[in-house]
Order: sequence, then C-alpha cells, then structure tokens
Amino acid sequence: MLALWVVRLLFLVVIYGFLFAVVRVLLRDLRAASKGPAELGRLVVLASPRGEPQPGGSYPLDAVTTLGRDVNNGIVLDDPFASAEHAVLTYRGRSWYVEDLASTNGTYVNGVPVEGVGPLGFGDEVQVGEIRFRLDRGRA
Repeated sequence: MLALWVVRLLFLVVIYGFLFAVVRVLLRDLRAASKGPAELGRLVVLASPRGEPQPGGSYPLDAVTTLGRDVNNGIVLDDPFASAEHAVLTYRGRSWYVEDLASTNGTYVNGVPVEGVGPLGFGDEVQVGEIRFRLDRGRA
C-alpha cells in the first residue's frame, strides 16, 4: 500500500515537472518574440547635398529594399539624379548585394560603378544620385 502511494507521488512530480518545463520554454519564446525582429542592416546617410535626407540619419533594411524617387520604394529619395526605381539591396544567405536597376546615373559602391549584381559589405559606401550611404550592421 505504501509503495502504491510513493509511485503516485512520483508520477505527480514527473507531471508537474514536465508542465513547468513547457511553461518555461513558452515564456522564453514569448519574451524573444516581444523584442521584435532584429534588423538585418541599415543605411546611414553620409552626404546629401540638398539636405534631405539628413546626414547621420539611418534607414533600417529589409531582406529586399528598393531605393529611388518613386513612392513605392522602401527608401524614397528626393534627389533629381536618382531614378524612379534606382537600385535594390538584397540580403541572401549571410551577405548583402546591390543591383542597379538600369538607372540613368548609375549606382556606385566605394566609388566604383555597379554592373549587374555586386556584393556589398558592412562599411561599404553606396552612392545613389548625389546621396551617399554607408551599410552598417542592424541593431539587435
């Protein structure tokens, strides 16, 4: 009779231990989800001769971010030397790439014109029209 009670108590301890572990994992996942997604990267404005966007300002980047004058772009640029759909930045695997979308004045990385799709590293400078950006790591 005593052995039966011990088995019942052990069974209850195991069940409560399992439930405690499940609740702990769920709470950890909820905390991680509430922090929001980490940025993949961001563009920091280095120079803007017309003053817009403000130098020092930054734009968070999605996995695919378009740049240009058109309002449908991820980053809208008020620059007469930027095309409506000027360039696109894409994050593939663990690397950034930039592609010029047949713009009139071209896209430059570290002063070199981009032809087709070109790799982009953190710290590289991207020029679209007269506006220069630097690719930085995203904020966690």
